[in-house]
Amino acid sequence: MNHYLATAASTGSGDVWSLFISIALIFLVFYLFLILPQNKRKKKEDKMRNNIQVGDNVTTIGGIVGKVVGIKADTDMFIIETGSERTKVKIKKWAISSVDTVHDDVQ
Repeated sequence: MNHYLATAASTGSGDVWSLFISIALIFLVFYLFLILPQNKRKKKEDKMRNNIQVGDNVTTIGGIVGKVVGIKADTDMFIIETGSERTKVKIKKWAISSVDTVHDDVQ
């Protein structure tokens, strides 16, 4: 009878370890396929937004296309000029979706 209890106890602890390893593998897969690419994308967007210069053509997340005519660093805002009437719009830095101007990076 003692042999049976010892065998059952050792089998149970093996199941716990296999469950723990399975859960760890699931978290690893989520990290590699969801979290890591999202962090890379965010770093790339932050770099793009921090390198915007006056004169760049930008597109906002709302679809407004314009040219940057001013940068307010203290409030993280850009002033863009849109349309032929030269309408000026203040937008937040996070609202920039893309920069349409190509810069020659000198390194």
